[in-house]
Amino acid sequence: METRRLGQTDMDVSWLGFGAARIATDTGSPAKAEALLNALLDSGVNYIDTAECYGESEETLGKYLSHRRDEYWLTTKCGHVAGDVTAPEWTAEAVSQSIDQSLRRMHTDYLDLVHIHTCKADVLRQGDVLRALQDAQRAGKTRYIGFSGDNEVALEAIGMGEFATLLTSFNVVDQKGLDEVLPAAEAVGMGIIAKRPIANAAFNRPASPYDYADAYWERAQYFTLPEGAPEDGATLALRFCHSFDYIDTAIVGIDSIDQLAANIRDVAAGPLPTAVLNSLREQFQAVGRDWPQLV
Repeated sequence: METRRLGQTDMDVSWLGFGAARIATDTGSPAKAEALLNALLDSGVNYIDTAECYGESEETLGKYLSHRRDEYWLTTKCGHVAGDVTAPEWTAEAVSQSIDQSLRRMHTDYLDLVHIHTCKADVLRQGDVLRALQDAQRAGKTRYIGFSGDNEVALEAIGMGEFATLLTSFNVVDQKGLDEVLPAAEAVGMGIIAKRPIANAAFNRPASPYDYADAYWERAQYFTLPEGAPEDGATLALRFCHSFDYIDTAIVGIDSIDQLAANIRDVAAGPLPTAVLNSLREQFQAVGRDWPQLV
């Protein structure tokens, strides 16, 4: 499994990361969730992303992976109100309660990375949320702090110089980050994590696979499949993302061992052929250069 150093942290992360938002639901049963999670670690996937608002995701990770805690980097997100968090969202109290809740749910006494979860710029400027994250870091509850977001608020977070990492949207139909966000984050040494790298499996599909993918599917209708490109849209999208050195890890919502094997094969195949990559970049510039990153 290919690994890369995540910015200026000490974390060598697998390029293929795991987005655990639906681990408690899409796998079909607790036994399948347990099997998949352990297969991920056995295959070399060591970067796991979750959030306090992802249903039973954190509890599922704690139940089935806490006994292997030294084998993976555990990351979560906070700021929304979910579970036992009673404070108003986007407050210092909500951040503190959320981190404590995440530690309990995942049966661990520390997190490797906590992202503030896609807040607005005025929340960042006010400062309480950032200070709460920094307090958690000083207390040893998280080793690093990061920001999850897109477009102008991502640039605001990058400019603050306080975050170790940026989690941001990037895929074949969501290329806007290449204009400013990704270069700016790299320039200050932030680790960069791509979210939705397979474009929610919506590329080169006859219909949107589910409601959450609708916006990506609508964008995909403006593209044509270049000659020599993989016909499978998820394969094409993952290899597109893999073609850019900005990305240290890309989180995929893997829901089965078969999908895990397919994603590993796609990453091992490497970047897209240059002609295919250039065609996809040119098509985006022609039809989507003004499309914002999807949040």
